Amino acid sequence: MLILGGTGEARALAAALDAQPGVEVISSLAGRVTDPALPVGQVRIGGFGGVAGLSYYLSDEKIEAVVDATHPFAATITAHAAVAAPDAGCPLLILRRPGWRESGGDRWTRVPDIVAAAALVAAGPPGTIFLTTGRRDLAVFAGDWSHDYVVRTVDPPTGAQPPRMTLLLDRGPYSVEGETALLRQHNVSVLVTKDSGGAMTMAKLAAARGLAVPVVMVDRPPLPVEVGVVETVDAAVQWLVSPGSAEG
Repeated sequence: MLILGGTGEARALAAALDAQPGVEVISSLAGRVTDPALPVGQVRIGGFGGVAGLSYYLSDEKIEAVVDATHPFAATITAHAAVAAPDAGCPLLILRRPGWRESGGDRWTRVPDIVAAAALVAAGPPGTIFLTTGRRDLAVFAGDWSHDYVVRTVDPPTGAQPPRMTLLLDRGPYSVEGETALLRQHNVSVLVTKDSGGAMTMAKLAAARGLAVPVVMVDRPPLPVEVGVVETVDAAVQWLVSPGSAEG
């Protein structure tokens, strides 16, 4: 089977399946992170060449099932898999951890995409923006000269960037204490993040809540409606026992 990976859930699924007799697992990583955490078992790194390339790979490698356990914002590969898997006659499941939910004291504004987030920030009062949306989304903030930006990424960004930017290269997990100290150190007035879900980077939300810092939360892109979706590794393993049993 093929796991479209890059997340903690994908690595956990690969480990769970590696212990199953008679199951051969291949994990595919996009290759956008310099030093990724690798799952157990076979690993391939790099793109497939669009829908046609993925469909050919599934057929050529005789893949019998596909689990898309990519990041919730990896919309392109998810869309490609939704077309390529049926074309190759492969059952397909999406494994996505639940998104974050507001708690008492949170000051969230949800926006549909990163462009809307940039427009909302640019229209706001001067201040320091803590931007944790990834290095590939910086260009939409490049025209904002009214705000200071603290940008945290795993790898150094390339391309257009906010003109007044402090770059932090770091990788989670993070603690509430550390995130609180960071927000105070940089006098952050707004946190901008994506609804990635999971515990690894959730501490920043608790820190923002404690300091009454507003949060601009970018909603996830919609999932293909015709594909089954589960939220846990155990449910994905169960689906492999009875493919097609997941609810959409």
